[in-house]
Amino acid sequence: MAWIGLKHWMLWMFAAMHPFFISVIEIEHNAKDATIEISARTYTDDLEKMIQKEFNVKLDLNQANQKEQANLYINKYLQKKLVLHSNGIKYNMEFIGFEIQKESTWSYFEVKQVKQIKQLNVFCEVLFGIDPNQINIVHATVGGQRKSFELASPKNATQFNF
Repeated sequence: MAWIGLKHWMLWMFAAMHPFFISVIEIEHNAKDATIEISARTYTDDLEKMIQKEFNVKLDLNQANQKEQANLYINKYLQKKLVLHSNGIKYNMEFIGFEIQKESTWSYFEVKQVKQIKQLNVFCEVLFGIDPNQINIVHATVGGQRKSFELASPKNATQFNF
């Protein structure tokens, strides 16, 4: 019986030492306000590593005195790695800000003047390069209809039809 307890403890320790490499992108069309609201959840330490790799800038996103610089580089990084377009038109994502929740960073964007969406193309390489097992789960909600897709390198794009 003690062996089973030890085995479970060892499995738990292994899982704790080997984190998951998953990001979640939520895209929601707000028809009333004619906007697309985007939130990207990433592990904070992975986002810091990718910003350092991409821009050669070392940030600690938890430090209040680095907030302005963090805003700049999170925006630059995610604008490069997450692109939305429809009918050949690239949407202009406006950076709203970010917040830290436990080990995760939530980054927020908004696209204005989008009255309706029938087709949404998503390019997403968020945190690709941090680990070969990185997965980005993309959820898109339009007109109350939610669709999801999983992107794992080298697959970096998907299309949602509503």
